[in-house]
Amino acid sequence: MVEIFRQQLESLPDKRTGKNSRYGMEDAAMSAFSVFFTQSPSFLSYQRTMEQTKGRSNAQSLFGVHKIPTDNHIRDLLDPVQPKEMFPVFETILETIEQKGKLQGFRGFANNLLMALDGTEYFSSKQIHCHHCSSRKMKSGEIHYFHSVVTPVIVSPHQSQVIPLVPEFIVPQDGNDKQDCENTAAKRWLLQHGSKYSAFKVTVLGDDLYSRQPLCQMLLEQQFNFILVCRPESHPTIYEHIEGIALPTVVVNKWTGKVQETYTYQYVNGLPIKDGDDALLVNWCELTVTRPDGKVVYKNSFATNHLITEQTVVEIVLAGRTRWKVENENNNTLKTKGYNLEHNFGHGKEHLASFLATLNILSLLFHTLLELVDDKYQLLRSHLPTRKTFFNDLRALTRYLVFDSWDHLLTFMIQGLELDLPPNSS
Repeated sequence: MVEIFRQQLESLPDKRTGKNSRYGMEDAAMSAFSVFFTQSPSFLSYQRTMEQTKGRSNAQSLFGVHKIPTDNHIRDLLDPVQPKEMFPVFETILETIEQKGKLQGFRGFANNLLMALDGTEYFSSKQIHCHHCSSRKMKSGEIHYFHSVVTPVIVSPHQSQVIPLVPEFIVPQDGNDKQDCENTAAKRWLLQHGSKYSAFKVTVLGDDLYSRQPLCQMLLEQQFNFILVCRPESHPTIYEHIEGIALPTVVVNKWTGKVQETYTYQYVNGLPIKDGDDALLVNWCELTVTRPDGKVVYKNSFATNHLITEQTVVEIVLAGRTRWKVENENNNTLKTKGYNLEHNFGHGKEHLASFLATLNILSLLFHTLLELVDDKYQLLRSHLPTRKTFFNDLRALTRYLVFDSWDHLLTFMIQGLELDLPPNSS
């Protein structure tokens, strides 16, 4: 995958003219990626020192970097490059996961892949900004500049991993006076990428922001199914229709290990999502979880195009609830588990912030790929107590020792832990 990635980087557009090309564009991008992949802000600094003392470095042997640019060179070279230059890598990795037979384990209700959409902010400043920044005026009168992105992710209630897909950045659009927003960015993503992913048989998950008729209609036109949060305050027409009628109900009792909880499911099909003769008809369901003392510990409702029956309501709600993984397992992981998505690695004047964010999201996708298909990586992660321990070891080893390849590095770690190598490993 590193070689495939590097080949994609070789096609990056280069703003330089003449003979001023000491560093290749692929070296600049791969150097930046190596920082995110190793979760080591000092990785390049260590490798430059290693190159001087040992004549070679892990940046070269593990990431294929021929010559490590300075940090300023990296930022300057990558600033003009748009994130879309990296999108084919996302698609290649998804195809690899499918070819390895690992995508099937992510399929849920109706044998669909569950794709959760969510927006997240990854940069904020009162001073630093560019013409791609969004802005908000605070009550104090201060202007806050920020960048945000919609992050589509394949999730499953039965898998700890998530699979990040091509992101869509929320940026001011040419010819549009209104500031860009999450809902509009989601529609752009569907128009640009929907046909590539709908063939996988997908149900889209999202919060209440997405359960509006225009987006729901677009999902159906793009041949996606949907299960979207549907709150009373934003969907009065739906709740007017169900008020006062006896709803089909399914009750399930579950023992948590400490207390018994009662799951009460209610549903009805064929409700107008909004007022008007042109209203789209959707199917509605709600889950309320209560304790023996009557305390409600969870309540949420969903709109979907899937037919809801006594036999399907539990699975549909389970799928809808899985949308939380785009926040916890993707966005929060990127912000708090070593990727430091919100850290300003470089803002630039053009696309640098979004391009670096794309590389950061790609590093999580590479780690997910390893977790799903690489025997040695799986073995190491299963015997090291935490994710943090693995990356601490990785940082320490690559600071002091040069490894000929990733296989060499992983084998060294396995032998150091006195573990048996996986079958067919050297």
